[in-house]
Amino acid sequence: MDGNAPIGAIDLSIIAGYFLIVFGIGYIIAKRTESGDDLFLAGRSLAWGAIGFSLFASNISSTTLIGLAGDAYRTGIAVSNYEWMAGVVLVFISIFFIPFFIRSGLTTIPEYLEKRFDVRSRKYFSGLSIFTSIMIDTAGGIYAGALVLKVFFPELLPGLEGTTDFIATCFLLALVAGLYTAAGGLAAVVYTDVLQAVILIIGSTFVAYETFAQFNFSWEAATAQLPEGHLSLIRPMDAEGVPWLGTLIGVPVLGFYYWGLNQYIIQRVLGAKDLDNARWGAMLGGALKILPLFIMVLPGAFALELYPNLSQPDQVFPTLVTDLLPVGVLGLVMAGLVAAIMSSIDSTLNSASTLITIDFIKPNRPELTPKQVGRIGRITTLVLMLVAAAWAPAILEFQGLWSYIQQMLSYLVPPVVAVFLFGVFDPRANGNGAFATLLGGHALSFVTFLLVLNGFITIHFTIIAGILTALCCVLMYVASRALGDAPAEENVDDLTWAGRALETPDALPWYKDWRVHGGAVLTLTAIMLVIFW
Repeated sequence: MDGNAPIGAIDLSIIAGYFLIVFGIGYIIAKRTESGDDLFLAGRSLAWGAIGFSLFASNISSTTLIGLAGDAYRTGIAVSNYEWMAGVVLVFISIFFIPFFIRSGLTTIPEYLEKRFDVRSRKYFSGLSIFTSIMIDTAGGIYAGALVLKVFFPELLPGLEGTTDFIATCFLLALVAGLYTAAGGLAAVVYTDVLQAVILIIGSTFVAYETFAQFNFSWEAATAQLPEGHLSLIRPMDAEGVPWLGTLIGVPVLGFYYWGLNQYIIQRVLGAKDLDNARWGAMLGGALKILPLFIMVLPGAFALELYPNLSQPDQVFPTLVTDLLPVGVLGLVMAGLVAAIMSSIDSTLNSASTLITIDFIKPNRPELTPKQVGRIGRITTLVLMLVAAAWAPAILEFQGLWSYIQQMLSYLVPPVVAVFLFGVFDPRANGNGAFATLLGGHALSFVTFLLVLNGFITIHFTIIAGILTALCCVLMYVASRALGDAPAEENVDDLTWAGRALETPDALPWYKDWRVHGGAVLTLTAIMLVIFW
């Protein structure tokens, strides 16, 4: 395996055709996008299929295709624990959180904190969400895109270490995604995501097939030279990948934040036409998250035998693409990779723009018309695009894209997770307790980060995330009882689960029952765990 397949006219035509379709979708939808509600929530008209595929496509971009495959190459398939855990988390969120989000008519997730607690927590979380969307998600997507283009077109980007070419490529990718996102808003993002999800699944299946074909479809041959435990999901505490305790207490925390509280992901659910479609879409997204282990992670793990000396693990998936796929299929999968990158960038840009416009600008300027809100949202999108593109090259200094994303989130999300959990399940939790938990929790996270940075703490970051979340839950419980009275019952009755039974569907047939969908997702996940334990 020492050469890349030539990128011919057919492949380039397929890629060009994809971009024409994407911009065509953006143009058509832009003509119908006038108000802020259209721009940010697609007019609350999304059906479950669009929601589910868009959840899959937006998540899979910078994390799965590049980061997950690279980490599987380096440490084994235990990194896929983030993927199957997504299905478990989405089932949980569909039952306990989505009903409140939909019935409250939220445009942004931080709005829930204002309804449940006060404006301080909303502003704090909104600012944090903007930071993570731009500096982690959008910048990560831009970085991954530049990395992919370097492998596809090495003559375009001969060097990677902070070169002018790499930086210029980051700005080019941000510009392309920023323009159609600013024009069409969430509707453009979602409907291009559906196209991208289909391409991603088909293209990644081709890559998995061709990778396994290198071993004559023999499981024994594909695994003969791999390190011990490389193909196990549950790893010991001293393993380099995700340890079992991190899977148990840390990965669910990161998953809960990512799938339930992350504006750029949950925004698709908020744009649903009704509660049923929101739940069905979330369940579809959870089912699709079972696929990456088989069509993206395993090829990355097997690639250790094909390319034992890759200097940068994040290059493994695009290297498999250019080395193994024939002309025509190569162009399709290249389009899928670029689609994945664009999906991440467009989603995060739109969500960050939504947060700034709805949570900060509009409250201070209530006289703005819907068209003015939409115009401000577009301008904000383009500004954020430039900020993310400027930061993306800094990710070169980290061990890898996946490490960059997950380590950052491990310190940032525990206080937020604690506040939302207590907000829904503890009617006694109050605004003072929530704000104290956000401030105190992040102070604790910062101290922990410094201790890790200086070598005083050496445990895996997923375990740190679980411990910090537990400490923040204790802080939330104590602060809510020490700092003020309980909220009035009438103010929190519609925002908590106190005294409520689980809601049942309204005379829907079994195949439309979200409980059946959730059971199916959990059953498939359990079977996969048994096989790859």
